[in-house]
Amino acid sequence: MLATAENDLKAKSLLDRMFEAEFRYMRGEVGIASLAEVFHPDVVVHEPASLPYAGDWCGLDGVAALIRTMGDIWADMSLGDMTATYAGDTLFMTAPITLVARANDKMVIQPFAEVLRFEDGLVIEGTPFYSDTHAIVMALQSG
Repeated sequence: MLATAENDLKAKSLLDRMFEAEFRYMRGEVGIASLAEVFHPDVVVHEPASLPYAGDWCGLDGVAALIRTMGDIWADMSLGDMTATYAGDTLFMTAPITLVARANDKMVIQPFAEVLRFEDGLVIEGTPFYSDTHAIVMALQSG
């Protein structure tokens, strides 16, 4: 196992690559090929059942569709300072997340965590955990 500081740097580097690819794709700056640089072809992302983009999003096309769907819902998504560690093939991260609803500009700021599994240096599975999915759904309501 890597020493703690080296481990944390590796985790941060992997996260920076992944989130940069996601946000660039969401903004339309790059195509799906850029996602293949960080996501395994057999990737699956498990989104919470209570969110409008619930379910398992499979493969590069699935992840691309998830990112497009999130981009249609959120005018802005950003993560604050991340804390992360890497153990075996699994990365654990947490950070505050800020979401701004496209429909009404309502903002949600809350703790966020994600467990990511890697294969061959690529994300093969992601499970995000939002602190309060009810607050997220309420922010998407009109008015």
